[in-house]
Amino acid sequence: MSTWNYVVTAHKPTSVSHSCVGNFTSNTQLNLIVAKCTRIEIHLLTPQGIQPLLDVPIYGRIATIELFRPPTEAQDFLFIATERYKFCVLQWDAEKSELITRSVGDVSDRIGRPTDNGQIGIIDPDCRLIGLHLYDGLFKVIPFDNKGQLKEAFNIRLEELQVLDIKFLYGCLRPTIVVLYQDNKDARHVKTYEVALKDKDFVEGPWSQNNLDNGAGLLIPVPAPLGGVIIIGEETIVYCNANSTFKAIPIKQSIIRAYGRVDPDGSRYLLGDNTGILHLLVLTQERERVTGLKIEHLGETSVASSISYLDNGVVYVGSRFGDSQLVKLNLQADATGSFVEVLERYVNLGPIVDFCVVDLDRQGQGQVVTCSGAFKDGSIRVVRNGIGINEQASVELQGIKGLWSLKSSFNDPYDTFLVVSFISETRFLAMNMEDELEETEIEGFDAQIQTLFCQNAISDLLIQVTANSVRLVSCASRELVDHWNAPDGFSVNVASANASQVLLATGGGHLVYLEIRDAKLVEVKHAQLEHEISCVDLNPIGENPQYSSLAAIGMWTDISVSLLSLPDLELIRKENLGGEIVPRSVLLCTLEGVSYLLCALGDGHLFSFLLNVSTGELTDKKKVSLGTQPISLRTFSSKGTTHVFASSDRPTVIYSSNKKLLYSNVNLKEVNHMCPFNTAAFPDSLAIAKEGELSIGTIDDIQKLHIRTIPLNEQARRICHQEQSRTLAFCSFKYNPNSMEESEAHFIRLLDHQTFEFLSTHPLDQYECGCSMISCSFSDDNNFYYCVGTAYVLPEENEPTKGRILVFAVEDGRLQLIVEKETKGAVYSLNAFNGKLLAAINQKIQLYKWMTREDGSHELQSECGHHGHILALFTQTRGDFIVVGDLMKSISLLVYKHEESAIEELARDYNANWMTAVEMIDDDIYVGAENSYNLFTVRKNSDAATDEERGRLEVVGEYHLGEFVNRFRHGSLVMRLPDTEMGQIPTVIFGTINGVIGIIASLPHDQYVFLEKLQSILGKFIKGVGSLSHDQWRSFHNEKKTAEARNFLDGDLIESFLDLNRSKMEEVSKGMGVSVENLSKRVEELTRLH
Repeated sequence: MSTWNYVVTAHKPTSVSHSCVGNFTSNTQLNLIVAKCTRIEIHLLTPQGIQPLLDVPIYGRIATIELFRPPTEAQDFLFIATERYKFCVLQWDAEKSELITRSVGDVSDRIGRPTDNGQIGIIDPDCRLIGLHLYDGLFKVIPFDNKGQLKEAFNIRLEELQVLDIKFLYGCLRPTIVVLYQDNKDARHVKTYEVALKDKDFVEGPWSQNNLDNGAGLLIPVPAPLGGVIIIGEETIVYCNANSTFKAIPIKQSIIRAYGRVDPDGSRYLLGDNTGILHLLVLTQERERVTGLKIEHLGETSVASSISYLDNGVVYVGSRFGDSQLVKLNLQADATGSFVEVLERYVNLGPIVDFCVVDLDRQGQGQVVTCSGAFKDGSIRVVRNGIGINEQASVELQGIKGLWSLKSSFNDPYDTFLVVSFISETRFLAMNMEDELEETEIEGFDAQIQTLFCQNAISDLLIQVTANSVRLVSCASRELVDHWNAPDGFSVNVASANASQVLLATGGGHLVYLEIRDAKLVEVKHAQLEHEISCVDLNPIGENPQYSSLAAIGMWTDISVSLLSLPDLELIRKENLGGEIVPRSVLLCTLEGVSYLLCALGDGHLFSFLLNVSTGELTDKKKVSLGTQPISLRTFSSKGTTHVFASSDRPTVIYSSNKKLLYSNVNLKEVNHMCPFNTAAFPDSLAIAKEGELSIGTIDDIQKLHIRTIPLNEQARRICHQEQSRTLAFCSFKYNPNSMEESEAHFIRLLDHQTFEFLSTHPLDQYECGCSMISCSFSDDNNFYYCVGTAYVLPEENEPTKGRILVFAVEDGRLQLIVEKETKGAVYSLNAFNGKLLAAINQKIQLYKWMTREDGSHELQSECGHHGHILALFTQTRGDFIVVGDLMKSISLLVYKHEESAIEELARDYNANWMTAVEMIDDDIYVGAENSYNLFTVRKNSDAATDEERGRLEVVGEYHLGEFVNRFRHGSLVMRLPDTEMGQIPTVIFGTINGVIGIIASLPHDQYVFLEKLQSILGKFIKGVGSLSHDQWRSFHNEKKTAEARNFLDGDLIESFLDLNRSKMEEVSKGMGVSVENLSKRVEELTRLH
């Protein structure tokens, strides 16, 4: 039973709604602040680019975000208002590096009609008040006192009902707003009002301007001394002010919704239009008066939703419809005439209009292929979990016991040799002139024995450690220079070395420390520890990259890890790990400037400690499970950054982001050994030993989700995969703003599912667009077909009255139209249904059967149907059951009766929900998303006593997601191991307008109860940014009602337990009545769902 569900984000929102620039973290630092619907990112401007500082969730959908500075303050504050009428003011605490809440409040009114054009939030330039337009006919004022604190809010009546924009004017003695509005004859005007704070009312403002451009939609206030306002229309741009100055210029027809001020005096502005063209608007002036306007075409960017000018010609372009960009404005145009140079792109999956889940590698791990972006920024994105290794070369080799790379001289930038160790021999491979690996010799090395460790050393030497000796070999002559032999009766079990030090464990707890001095091995210290040593490491992490003052030792018997000082081998710190499993690999490392001690056990668990290098103190102990087999740890570098590779049955890359350790699985079945192998032919590569094979490969960018982009320059609307033909098909449309006649052209296109190469295109008729698409086969026909449902969208019709169902076969990589069937409306949804085709056409559900004519051709023949919907937009089927998501009548359940060949309604949800997506989680539980950003589940009551109860779908779960869901699909982004508890849990993936990919996982009841308690405790420990309430945020909320969330858990909050420090983890665990390790393990398992 899938009543109890866990909702978690696999890919955070990437669609940018707002951005602003100011001195937020200090008065000397410039910050870029980016809002992505329910998250805020704070960046720091550095000479190297923009550096991320903080990325936090907001318990609300952000409607307004503004930086302001009260007169008494040294740095900016951040004002945020949410769509559910909450607001907060945030300040940066530099000492603790965290956000603190200055004030918080609720500005909702009991009565009032929410504005049609969205909320407007503005701040007076002189910090006297905040103005909010939330409801038609009302302007809410939150005044500041003289210390910059907010006072009680009040409403002022606003005559203008159809408000398009409001801004504060600069340089006014009394706070003054300018209002752009539309009257009941659709004419647009601008009016000004002074805000009389004492009287809590408006006073007629100094000026107004009537009968503007019909497309006027944006106001830009100009700072003093120029003052006044720029009014952006679709065909003209106007400047006007209180001195009756009126300047206008015509522009090429476009819709401009984003602007960014370049100069503090407001003489230049960047404007972004709906086709992605960036313009520069210049106010020409004489003696502080505007004399004219000039507009210049700069070049193309993504379609902008926000523009923030940073510094030195560098601009951040935030986008809802494509990737956001960091661009540089150059003084000279390039060869194409553009002044815009893209410095960096920030991936945005939004809006995800549709997606399909494809298991290309047949490993039970889905890749999500999305229809992303809009207009010219439309694309197909391939999203997969984990880090890929792109194999460059491989060779069959059995029984590899160890791998090391060596350079031919100490300062050589590239590696030359690959040392491969076996149980009774060692082989040496090198790159030849043809960039192939071939066997070679290093004369001074012992090739007749297993190598335990290899390393380049100072004085241009090579180190080889074997069970009976340490050998120093000259890089130049490759001859033996010096050696150290193990004492009689002892042999070296484990070893580690760096450029100047060697550490050996020789059995019986004996530890020998050698140093390389003047090309000689010098035994510096010998110590006997109380237990057998299982692993050692002396990777330098202090100031000197060639010498370590610390050694890490893992022990048998007492199962511990110790830090010893060098050269005296004195114990600094010992940590007992508990349990019976021996440490197999220890590593000292520094990631993002933070030092760690990592210790991996023989059962796939990993301990991490924060390490203070100067005192040897170990803190913040954490334990994670990476696999089930022994782990071997090695550092490697990718793009100049150090990471850690954990080889085991589930290979993992450990990396740091925002000074937090993160773990990403590597898309390989099992890795026994790994070493970096950086050669001229294969730069930044890794050598990897798997069962029976040695391979060289490059590694993907180090991040959890990998996204590949196939740019379309048009918008994809529906997508579908067909394994049999190894293709993907999608419906798309190309928007042509320059053509007055036919501004949209619609297509069905075919791609190769591995290379994503375009194979074939089928254009649709004029005014015809693709609405639905599936791949299916029919009864008595083994072929697989693409079925596409279309609609003719005619300008004079409110709702389509005509459409088609097109059936295509893929023959030799081409789309061949086999059958077409006309319909009396839009084919909003298609489903394969027991060898037939089920279609939702306007308000009707229609079933078609596949008929073969005498000449061998086929046709679709109507079998039966079902009326009774407003608009049947979404259908899902399971067996003979059909779930319908209606435009406004929520979810209904139908059944197909074979004997009568009829479709009947069994039950429905009688709530009025405007549906955006629907899916059957299992036979009895169905999940729906509606247009107020909520999720809900309903249950079929087949066991109920009365007909009335059986005819009602009972609402069993409600949750506010805060995201507009366009599609649910069954599937998983991660490889599911059937032997684990999580491997059995069914998951549904969803995609949203803001680019979120999320997972809904159905939990067993006992696990749900446990996690519900954990969520409740964490809600008290982890305070929302701006003191916004988690419970209120997740409560189901639409125009009709607000209800507490039930039978849904917030996985994002639950998984944030893993980010707490040790002391808070212990407090939470105490409340749960379990150990930190147990609780961490349970939460980590949940993270494996995505």
